[in-house]
Amino acid sequence: MRVLFNGWLVAFCLLLMPPAFAVEQVRVGVYDFPPYAVKPESAQPAGLVPELLAALNKAQSQYRFGLVPTSVTRRYRDLQSSRFDMILFESPQWGWQDTEHVALDLHIEDAEVYVARVEPGRGQDYFEQIDGKRLALYTGYHYGFANFNSDQQYLREELGAVLTYSHDSNLTMLLRGRADIAVITRSYLEIYQDRNPELRSQLLVSERVDQVYQHQALFRPQAPLSAPRFAALLQELNRDGTLDELLGRYHVRATAAVAGE
Repeated sequence: MRVLFNGWLVAFCLLLMPPAFAVEQVRVGVYDFPPYAVKPESAQPAGLVPELLAALNKAQSQYRFGLVPTSVTRRYRDLQSSRFDMILFESPQWGWQDTEHVALDLHIEDAEVYVARVEPGRGQDYFEQIDGKRLALYTGYHYGFANFNSDQQYLREELGAVLTYSHDSNLTMLLRGRADIAVITRSYLEIYQDRNPELRSQLLVSERVDQVYQHQALFRPQAPLSAPRFAALLQELNRDGTLDELLGRYHVRATAAVAGE
């Protein structure tokens, strides 16, 4: 009888103990932002963010990172309302300072460049004057030449821009003569040119950049994962070469040791 009682006592005590290997679920907001994320709401999202989260999940078992689709215009409100715990690859010029958050500098940069169609006699001076040119822009993006005002009505009416949800559409308009300048994320443009080498000679890319992305990770203050802990996880991926290989494949550049190693 005593053995049976002791067995029940041990089982009861185990039930009261917190799980030794409890997995923390970390919800990561993601929106269509090629090449960082492409069709995040689909069954098979693609891009740097899904691949990075998969690498983090494979490298450790304490946290399980999952995607939560949001939109380019709603993402900061969703972070504020705790729809997700963190969001990656956000630049300080994009207007999230009034959202309650904890920021982590990832020491990863990208940029936006001006692209035009190659024409006889056209050179870098073509990009010195943006006003009066037909612009193809991505809906919801913040542009340096527009003082980071992403209001669609302003971009259409004041700057005469055509807004789409696709870099490919903007580049197609450019090549068909329906736009004069497209502003394209540099990393995506390099991937596009690798995928379409026959078009490389038809595109004039500015040496001047519209803006430099100084990428941050944003966390809600009560997130289950702290910014320093996330930095440590990235550093582990950095040490074994996984992160460097992943960034290189997407033509994204680390400016220093990633996440402040």
